[in-house]
Amino acid sequence: MKLEEKLVNFVHESRFEDMPDAQILLMKQVLINALGAIIAGAETPGCTEAVAQAREWGGKDEATILVYGDRVSAGNAAFANAFIARALVLDEAMVGGLHVGGSAVPAALATAELVGGCNGRDLLTALAVGFELACRMHLATVYNGFDATGVCVVFGATAVAGRLLSLTKDQLWNALGHALNRAGGSWQGTIDGSIAARVLQGTAAQGGIANAQLAKRGITGPVNFLEGIYGYFHLFAGDKYDPEMVGGELGTRFDLSKIFLKKYPSCGTTNASIDAILSLMEEEGVTPDNVAEINVRVTPFTFNLTGKPFSYGDNPRVSAMYSIQYCVANTLVRKKCRLRHFDETWVKAPELIELINKIHVFANPAWDETKQLVSDMEVRLTDGTVLRRYVEFPRGTAENPLTSDDLLEKFMDCLSYGGNKLSPANSDKLIALVNRLEDLEDIRDLITFLTDQN
Repeated sequence: MKLEEKLVNFVHESRFEDMPDAQILLMKQVLINALGAIIAGAETPGCTEAVAQAREWGGKDEATILVYGDRVSAGNAAFANAFIARALVLDEAMVGGLHVGGSAVPAALATAELVGGCNGRDLLTALAVGFELACRMHLATVYNGFDATGVCVVFGATAVAGRLLSLTKDQLWNALGHALNRAGGSWQGTIDGSIAARVLQGTAAQGGIANAQLAKRGITGPVNFLEGIYGYFHLFAGDKYDPEMVGGELGTRFDLSKIFLKKYPSCGTTNASIDAILSLMEEEGVTPDNVAEINVRVTPFTFNLTGKPFSYGDNPRVSAMYSIQYCVANTLVRKKCRLRHFDETWVKAPELIELINKIHVFANPAWDETKQLVSDMEVRLTDGTVLRRYVEFPRGTAENPLTSDDLLEKFMDCLSYGGNKLSPANSDKLIALVNRLEDLEDIRDLITFLTDQN
């Protein structure tokens, strides 16, 4: 059987009952994480402009721009919500820079509204198959500067939308073919300190819905979208890939379990360094006053993304979120890493400057991308003592998962940062609804908690 057909069959035929409890729980965690990110990030600079653009694009009254409450076309609502979901770098990730939930959740919610509602079981199943498809493709991809979110997530979002639009098998096949022609995007925007990554998150969600809608209309896409002469694996893997890695054990092996639900509101490649300095503070008494120098070794990819010398740039929040130097200094001074710590006034606090200059980041060329989250930290104290912490699996990875209390603490930080738009009673109800989502008859009951009117 063709690899394309194997994956289409998996996306089309999987049932809620086929999903292991662990994967369903993970999808609930992804959902509440994405909703928290949207609540917290809704009024972040750049997001208000994206919402204004979605309003101007307008379209039929199909779906909701969350928090704001505007009704626009499903694709435009998904764009705005996904753009916001990525704004504070709170969404889950996978080694290699894949961010599925920031697009898949907005695509799922907008499509659910478009079709007049769906139940929680259908939403969870759609998310699970979309995640699994994107994760499997991601693990077989060689990016060489392409942004994983721009390349792979549109396939996951297309699968999610296709499921909820009840596409036939042939229609779903065409929709995923259309996704091939939308795959792309570069890491250069992030390295240059822009917010272009949010645009990729938005267009992946928007494109996923559009692909499914076009296919439902009978518009055909490339049949051999994966293994064709100019298919996905020629373009993004140099024709070197393991078909078994992509299409083997479907329904029994779930690569989505490898995603990283970050504990801290910064790029995932900074999180191990935050864990390392927190450990040294708690166990060895390291403080800003007794630090002489900190040296951090990371992979070349991590160094290029978050290891360069820190500068405020045009967007201090983005610069700080993507800086190991800033994240370590911030944690040393404030003993935590919270959303408000990346606001411009906090980023530019004078007590951080001298400490940032004591922190140096180096690339270890011996580490390949499979160790992308690793941080090897050496701290030299003013008395000459040298301390070291090696963190291979930061908090939130599959090997070192967050507890339910960790996730709740993160969600409550989102609510606080977002101005407590949800009352305590409504935030409790929202969490309870997600926890028992498989029993929810209409997912639109969830959306009512996520507008300004509430």
